[in-house]
Amino acid sequence: MFGVALELKVENFRRIFKTPVPILTGLVAQFILLPAGTFLLILLIQPTASVALGMILISACPGGNVSNFFSMMSKGNVALSVSITAISTALCIFMTPFNLALWSNFYAPTRAILQEVNLEMSNVVITIFMVLLIPLILGMLLSAKRPDLSSKISGHIRKMSLVIFGAFVLGALAANFDIFLHHIAAVILLVTLHNGMALLIGYFSAKSIRLPLADRRSISIETGIQNSGLGLILIFDFFQGLGGMAIVAAWWGIWHLTSGLMLSWYWSKKELVEDLA
Repeated sequence: MFGVALELKVENFRRIFKTPVPILTGLVAQFILLPAGTFLLILLIQPTASVALGMILISACPGGNVSNFFSMMSKGNVALSVSITAISTALCIFMTPFNLALWSNFYAPTRAILQEVNLEMSNVVITIFMVLLIPLILGMLLSAKRPDLSSKISGHIRKMSLVIFGAFVLGALAANFDIFLHHIAAVILLVTLHNGMALLIGYFSAKSIRLPLADRRSISIETGIQNSGLGLILIFDFFQGLGGMAIVAAWWGIWHLTSGLMLSWYWSKKELVEDLA
């Protein structure tokens, strides 16, 4: 998050007061519609408890760091994408624990896991604050005080972040490799469905209130590109790397980059021709 914050400005947060509807639409899709849709998908498919909990956790996370790049590649509204990323990251200190507790307790198998690990949501809040909010604040402060230095190091920090994220994903898969091999087909199908649903929720929530096509693309990407790195940190910190959760989060981290890249490439070839339907 520190690398992303180096390119953020206070204006990215103020934009919600200037153009509230697109940003609020993205936040509603991110923190309300996606977790609710995830719960319905779980009820429909009935995955194992740990896999279901991994799906709920991923849906409760804020947008991922590469969403702004995909938005630019898609000919989306990059300013909107950056603002949603910034605001959702700030809000996730409350919304991620809230959605994790809310939807997990609605489903008996996941509720049993929370009771077994005796999860204290206050500890989750503290971890999110340390992992996301402090780097966000420090990065924005450095950007404001030393724009020359922040511009110089931002590219290197982003590359380092990708390396660290890759290590998390590989570590999660390696620690649960036998489980992953045994359930690989089901996990791939489930994550593909889940991620596709997230992209569609973002797009059609924006379309339903007749937002411009560029906004729809950005909100779709913001909803479909989740911060699975945060999910993995929480899984290893509070759930001892629980197999099903870790596999879902790790594979989501791989797949959402793939789906985001494919969708962005497709949209990059399509002109922004507005439809009034």
